[in-house]
Amino acid sequence: MLKLTLKPGEYIDIGDNIKVIFSGGSANNIHLLVDAPREVNIVRSSVKKQPVKKLMNIRKKREYRRKHKKKL
Repeated sequence: MLKLTLKPGEYIDIGDNIKVIFSGGSANNIHLLVDAPREVNIVRSSVKKQPVKKLMNIRKKREYRRKHKKKL
């Protein structure tokens, strides 16, 4: 395991196509931006602990949003 200290705006690269950016935080929270290809599945640990049925609903909602996203 690698432990890093980052300032807001700093980032780490994972491989050639994934970037994790530290955008700030507060006492109990940190804010990360993850720039990765759509093929990479990124799941937060609290979501991972949920029942499979609920995970499927979350994935369906995410796919629906991607398909119906308004273009700017």
